[in-house]
Amino acid sequence: MMLELIGISVLWLFLFGYIIVGSIDYGAGFFNAYSIITGKEHILSKIIQRYLSPVWEVTNVFFVFFFVGIVGFFPQTAYYFGTVFLVPGSIALILLGVRGAYYAFETYGSRGHKGYAFMYGLSGLLFPASLSIVLTISEGGFVYIEEGNPKLDYQALFASPLTWAIVVLSIIAVLYISAVFLTWYANKTGDQTATALFRKYALIWAIPLILTASGIVYELSSHNPPHYERIFNLWWMFAISLILWIVTVWLIWHKKRYDVAVWLMIFQFAFAFFGYGAAHYPYLLYPYLTINEGFTNQAMAISLIVAFILGLSLLLPSLYLIFKLFLFNEDYVRGRKEKE
Repeated sequence: MMLELIGISVLWLFLFGYIIVGSIDYGAGFFNAYSIITGKEHILSKIIQRYLSPVWEVTNVFFVFFFVGIVGFFPQTAYYFGTVFLVPGSIALILLGVRGAYYAFETYGSRGHKGYAFMYGLSGLLFPASLSIVLTISEGGFVYIEEGNPKLDYQALFASPLTWAIVVLSIIAVLYISAVFLTWYANKTGDQTATALFRKYALIWAIPLILTASGIVYELSSHNPPHYERIFNLWWMFAISLILWIVTVWLIWHKKRYDVAVWLMIFQFAFAFFGYGAAHYPYLLYPYLTINEGFTNQAMAISLIVAFILGLSLLLPSLYLIFKLFLFNEDYVRGRKEKE
């Protein structure tokens, strides 16, 4: 039981890291595209490019770690999700390839090209949306076993309000997380015009974020009552998340301590995300698969835990160096190095 908890906790931590880092990246790509299409690239594009250039390559490291780990720790997920997630997963991989290709065209080719920027920004929003469908599938009601093989009921999946609530939340969360971070980052560069615009975006998406999250909880009350009840048993985690959201919005509204707002936003999502995961425990796919039934053998589990710890010990210093040399470097954020 202890190894199972360690395994799923490590994976959930990597997934959370991917959600935060990836959301900033994907949202920045969308805001860059939006600024070019609306003629505001002179305000936002330089700020966004300074962030994207050093960071975008490491974003998917969290993604790779998670998917290698989920199959390693819980091999049965390959049996259940390998089939039912084939179409959404394939769409996600195509979008990831499109995103990488258009980033190369936009960065190393013709900068400011509306077509490249639009495809890069749109794929950045659709990619997390396509991946979020796995959360809907895990809630049960969409998978059935036929002749010993799991099948996905696509009609029920795409007709479910829960599916679209989770998809919409994934898109709004990307835009909100990115806008809050970029508000702080633009302010750090000293660009007050860009700061004001990102601040506006953060405030625009703040209310829809909470409304959509509340809508998901409401839909769970009828779709998966046991999960709904466990969420209310962990009400304090979601209450803390709500308080952190209120303080974050208050700071942004009053143009104060954008750095503190970023950290509060991260902890806001941490409490909500880990609360959701704890409420979903012990199911990986309701009601067919739990972390106990699908766990690997002890030797493999220990090896994976050691490998993940070593991987994390390399990843965190790498991220620290990137942030220190680029994002938190006074010359870099103010664009001085670009002029030399």
